[in-house]
Amino acid sequence: MPAHHANSRATGAAAPRPLVRVLLPLPLPEPYDYRAGAHPDLAPGDFVVVPLGRREVIGVVWGPGEGAVEEARLKDVVERLDAPPMPEVLRRFVEWVAGYTLSPLGAVLRMAMSVPAALAPPRPIAAWRLAEGVAGRLGSEDRESQGLRLTPARRRVVEALAGGPPRSAAEIARDAGVGVGVVKGLAEAGVLVPVSLPPPAAFARPDGQRQGPPLSPPQAVAAGALSAAVTKGGFSATLLDGVTGSGKTEVYFEAIAAALRAGRQVLVLLPEIALSAQWLERFTMRFGTRPAVWHSDLTAAERRVTWRAVARGEARVVVGARSALFLPYPELGLIVVDEEHDGAFKQEDGVIYQARDMAVVRAHLGGIPIVLVSATPSLETMQNVAAGRYRALHLPDRHAGASLPRVEAIDMRVNPPPRQSWLSPVLRQALAGTLAAGEQAMLFLNRRGYAPLTLCRACGHRLQCPNCTAWLVEHRLSRRLQCHHCGFMTPLPEQCPSCGVPGKFAPCGPGVERLAEEVAALFPQARSAIMTSDTITGPLSAAEIVRRVQAREVDLLIGTQIVAKGHHFPLLTLVGIVDADLGLHGGDLRAAERTYQLLHQVAGRAGRAERPGRVLLQTYDPNHPVMQTLVSGDRDRFLENEAEDRRRSGMPPFGRLAALILSGPDGDSVDAAARALGRTAPQGDGILVLGPAPAPLAVLRGRHRRRLLLKCRRDQSPQALIRHWLAEVKLPGNVRLQVDIDPYSFL
Repeated sequence: MPAHHANSRATGAAAPRPLVRVLLPLPLPEPYDYRAGAHPDLAPGDFVVVPLGRREVIGVVWGPGEGAVEEARLKDVVERLDAPPMPEVLRRFVEWVAGYTLSPLGAVLRMAMSVPAALAPPRPIAAWRLAEGVAGRLGSEDRESQGLRLTPARRRVVEALAGGPPRSAAEIARDAGVGVGVVKGLAEAGVLVPVSLPPPAAFARPDGQRQGPPLSPPQAVAAGALSAAVTKGGFSATLLDGVTGSGKTEVYFEAIAAALRAGRQVLVLLPEIALSAQWLERFTMRFGTRPAVWHSDLTAAERRVTWRAVARGEARVVVGARSALFLPYPELGLIVVDEEHDGAFKQEDGVIYQARDMAVVRAHLGGIPIVLVSATPSLETMQNVAAGRYRALHLPDRHAGASLPRVEAIDMRVNPPPRQSWLSPVLRQALAGTLAAGEQAMLFLNRRGYAPLTLCRACGHRLQCPNCTAWLVEHRLSRRLQCHHCGFMTPLPEQCPSCGVPGKFAPCGPGVERLAEEVAALFPQARSAIMTSDTITGPLSAAEIVRRVQAREVDLLIGTQIVAKGHHFPLLTLVGIVDADLGLHGGDLRAAERTYQLLHQVAGRAGRAERPGRVLLQTYDPNHPVMQTLVSGDRDRFLENEAEDRRRSGMPPFGRLAALILSGPDGDSVDAAARALGRTAPQGDGILVLGPAPAPLAVLRGRHRRRLLLKCRRDQSPQALIRHWLAEVKLPGNVRLQVDIDPYSFL
C-alpha cells in the first residue's frame, strides 16, 4: 500500500478517494493517475474527460490508479461520457500493438479513438403526438366552443396520428398530405405535444438467413469448413486460396452468414476500400442491405454515426480499410482479410503496422476465426500454412466453367515498339483483333501521369521535387508537375530553371497518360478510360467507371495497380502488361514476390466469363523466374524457390527485420544521431546491423533521412534488442526516430 494511504488510515483521516489510471490519445507511453472525484464507480473502458495542463482531454479509464504520485497533486476526473465503454479485448489489442510496434501506448489509442465526436450521445429526434384526450374532444359536436377549429387538413393530421406512434413533423405532414405549417399550427393550439425519440438505427441488419447463389462442389466444401469454424467459435486462422475468378467472395459470404445467424459482428478488410463498388453490390444482393463502410473518404458525420453504430453493436458487418481494425466491436465474431497479400495493408506513417498480421492478433485475442483470402498468398502466410499454424482451403477452378487466360511473354528485344512508342507490334495486333471482335481490352502500366521524368534537352537538367529526392512526374491532363511522395505540384515552367532556354523540356519514359495518347492515335474509334488514383478519388468515381465498363461504354481501359483489385468485367478478354519488368529491380527483398502477385492479379481480369482470355507480357527479360511462372502458371514452384532463397539468406519469414529511420530538417544533426546509433548497435550471434546510410529517398517532405536495418534470427526479439539499443543513446530534439518492425518499404 502506498505510504500516504497508510498514514491517512493510521491518523484517522478521511479515507482517500478512489484513483484511476486514464490513458490519453496522445503520444504518451503510459496512463496517468487521476482522482475519480464525483465518479467513484468508474470502470476500465469508461470514456472520461480529464484535465491536462490548461485544457481538458477525453481519455479511457485503463485501470485502478497506482498511487505513485501524492493524491494532493492529482486532479479529479471532470466527467464520465455517456458512451459504450471501450471493450476489454480492444484495450488488450491496443497494448499488444504498442508493444509490438514499439509505439507509445497513447498513439495506438488515438487510432481506436479516431472519432471523439462519436462519444457524445446522438441528438434525439423531435417528434409529436396527440395531447391526452384530444381525440375524444375533437370527436364531440362541441369542438368549436372549445376553440379548436378543424379544417380538413387538420383533421387529416389528427387521423394520421390517432392510435399511431409519435412521428416527426415532416413524417406527419407527408402521411397526412399537408404542409409542415399545418402541423405547427396544431402544436401551437395544444393539440400536439412534443416528444423526444431516440434516433433510428443507422444501419439495417444484413439477413444471415437469406439464400446465396448455388455453389460448386469445391466452393461448398470450403464454405462448409469456414461456417463450421464460425459456429464452433474459438481462434482459428484459415487461408482461402483460389485462382482469380474462383468465387472466393461467395465462399466467405457463407461464413459471414453463419456469424450473423450466431448474433456476432463481422469485419471485412479490403486493401482499397474506395474501389469496392462491385463488392458492395454483391454483398447487398446476398444479404439484402449494404454493410457499414469505413475508410478515409467518409465525411465527419458519416464517421461519427458509423463509429457509434459499431460501438453499440448496431453495425453488424463492417467493410473497411486497415483502420477499421481499431473500431470498438462489442460482439466481433469473424474477421476476413481479402487480398491478404496486398501491400496496402501496411501502414507506413505514424504507428507503423501490418494490418493483416494485426488482424490475426485481434482474432487471437478475441478467440474468433479469421479468414485470409487471396489468389496469390503472401510467402509469410504460405509458411504459416506449411508450419501448421494456419489451415488452407483451395479453390482450383474458375467459377461457372470459365477458363484461366492464356499468358504469353513478348520479348521486347525481338519485337521492339516503334521509336517513341511503347506498344510492341504483337500487342498492337492483339488490340486491333480484340476491338474488331467487339470485346474489351485492358492495358496495365504501374506508372501514373504522362512521364516519370522531364528533362531539358539543352542542358540535361532534370526537374526535381524541392522537398524530396525524387523526380517530378508530368501530368499532362492536369497541366502540372507533381511529386508522388510529398504531393508538391507546380506548372511546367516556360523555360529551364538551370540554363534558361525555353521550350526544351522532353518527357522521358511512359506513364498511363502517354499510353492513352498512343492508343488514341492507333485506334481513334476506340473509347478509352484511364483508371488511376488520380482519376479515382473515392467510391463514387470508382463505381461510375466500373458501371461504364460493364455497360460497354468503354472499349479499352488503361490503368495502374488499381485495375488489379478484384474487378469483374465479363467482356474483357485481352490484358496487355506494358512494362512487366517494372518493380523487379531495386533493393526490395519482396520485389519478385510483389511483381508476381500484381501481374497475376492483373492477368486475372481477362476471360472471366464464357469468352477465353489472353494476357500479353511485354518484357526485356522473358527468362526471369517471375515471367516464367506467369507463363507456366506454376505458382507453387515459384513460391518454393522464393522461400528457399529467403531461408538461405535468413530473410523474412525465416528471419526478422526492423528498420530505424532517423529524420530531421538539418542533415548534419541527422548524420550525427545516425552515427551515434551505429556506434551502440547491438551485437551477438545472429544479429546484424546495416548502416547508417542515406535512405533511397534521402530527403522527404523537406526532412533529411538516414536508415539503419537490424537483422536477427527468427527466435530473437527485435523489439527487445531495439529497446536496449535506444536506451543507450539520447537523440537531439530536432531528430525524429521511427521504428518499423517487419519493414515492407525500403525507401
